[in-house]
Amino acid sequence: MAQAALALEDGTFFLGEAFGHRGTVTGEVCFNTSMTGYQEILTDPSYRGQILTMTAPQIGNYGINPQDVESSHLQMAGFVVREASRVASNFTATGTLDDYLKAAGVVGISGIDTRALVRQIRIQGAMTGVVSSEILHEEKLVQMAREAPKLVGRDLVQEVMPSEISQWDEPLASDGTPLRQPTEGGEFLPAPQHTGEKHVVALDYGMKWNIARHLVSQGCKVTVLPGNATANEVLHLKPDGVFLSNGPGDPEVVDYGVSTVRDLVGKVPIFGICLGHQLLAQACGAKTFKLKFGHRGANQPVLDLDTGRVEITSQNHGFAVEEETLPPTLEVTHRNLNDGTIEGIRHKTEAAASVQYHPEAAAGPHDSSPLFLRFREMLN
Repeated sequence: MAQAALALEDGTFFLGEAFGHRGTVTGEVCFNTSMTGYQEILTDPSYRGQILTMTAPQIGNYGINPQDVESSHLQMAGFVVREASRVASNFTATGTLDDYLKAAGVVGISGIDTRALVRQIRIQGAMTGVVSSEILHEEKLVQMAREAPKLVGRDLVQEVMPSEISQWDEPLASDGTPLRQPTEGGEFLPAPQHTGEKHVVALDYGMKWNIARHLVSQGCKVTVLPGNATANEVLHLKPDGVFLSNGPGDPEVVDYGVSTVRDLVGKVPIFGICLGHQLLAQACGAKTFKLKFGHRGANQPVLDLDTGRVEITSQNHGFAVEEETLPPTLEVTHRNLNDGTIEGIRHKTEAAASVQYHPEAAAGPHDSSPLFLRFREMLN
């Protein structure tokens, strides 16, 4: 096997095996604790500009297929795994992970101690790094990592958002988890059948496709606008509600998004996820901050303060809303049970709410899918 190397800005260095595309990339090194769903993770636009480490010991064993994608192409800069499976054991697979990365131009490295890497990130915090299958010189790679652009201060939304308006009409797959609302007794009842179509404008900052599928399955007509659309452009379409999507980069620099959301609050119901949550908070006067190493995985416990239930959630974010800066108009609705950070907010007087995590899952647990039902009810 050809060799590859990974270096962090603090001088940490790993030598492993190259897989995927051959090349050299820089980005913030982060980790995801999911055991499955690597294809959905690879195609999540929120990973733009990052080098992702998977904590599961073997990745790629069920291969790649055309259905498990969340955007039109792979988004991250580099991919780090302990062991990359060379074969695909899955009747739906149409290819291997190695071939998938090669075709997409994503540089990969395997055969390193990912536990040691994750421990270093948890102790020192998120760091910029470099993965290369071309350069193996330790000092040179460490210097490259130190000189590479940082994630803070970068507007990566511009690199992943669509360039024009579009319509989305694909619902959830027929064999997917139904949108069901748990009752107080714990049993599940079918979601109510909605009468009358509602028009939702989705502001796309790097939206995962399963979000749009959920909206369609809730009886919504979904119009997708680029994330830099103005409030006037949104309102011109006469929507019944506005959705604010997930996306990559530093929320503090997405000032055009904040401005649009600020002008929409109070004029139309709003629901935001991830970056959309951060933009709604900023539009109402709050600030965001960089987490030490972020929340990424499909096993994050979140407390719903309204119901008292704990949801196991899918998450992918490196920033969060700073609680001390919340204005009186906002209240906390969800809280992360690992570190106490805000996972959801709601406007006290206007129809506007958001969550930091990913209720659309793909991949991940479906505990939070009823949030789309709540948004659908807001439209009434």
